Amino acid sequence: MTENTALRAAEFWEARYRDGGRLWSGRPNPLLVREASGLGPGNALDLGCGEGADAVWLASRGWQVTGVDIAHTALERAALHAAEAGVSDRAVWERHVLGETFPEGSFDLVNAQFLQSPIALDQRRILRRAAAAVSAGGTLLIVMHAGWPSWQSEPPFEVEFPTLQSVLDELALPEHDWTVQTLDTVRSVSVSPDGVDGFRDDNVWRIRRGAA
Repeated sequence: MTENTALRAAEFWEARYRDGGRLWSGRPNPLLVREASGLGPGNALDLGCGEGADAVWLASRGWQVTGVDIAHTALERAALHAAEAGVSDRAVWERHVLGETFPEGSFDLVNAQFLQSPIALDQRRILRRAAAAVSAGGTLLIVMHAGWPSWQSEPPFEVEFPTLQSVLDELALPEHDWTVQTLDTVRSVSVSPDGVDGFRDDNVWRIRRGAA
């Protein structure tokens, strides 16, 4: 990602949060809940944490969470959400332009939900750094949209949707050290802003790193 692209991405997301009011429901992503409910708590990294719903859910289950986002406003709202939920002592917030900078340390869970943007991201580099940040015995969880919603006849911008196999290929994880536990496409209800019923498909990767 060039400096100019990174700046545009930061400006885009900051403006979207600042000018649009609260963007998300405040509830954790359902596929995080599905995939992580059975994991014992440890320390977690939530990439692209937005307004903090996933991080707060993890913290409420005993995880020590580092939430990362590109937008200051999103992080401010995430910190407020954590305070309202009574989990501020288990959540810290860091601003990063992923692809340029990345949190230090290793984590028992790295959660990357919908790291997709109309401003280009170096997705391959981000996901490889995410995998490198998983500690021995830890889990990498990635969820991404597999395509536009069924009701979206004219996509608002051009984007490439990764396939299940393409992400595995880009991660290039050694098979002797990693086990794919979930490789799945999940269809869920999606309703347009005008109230048109439809669906959207999301891809899920849950990959466990071998113990040391």
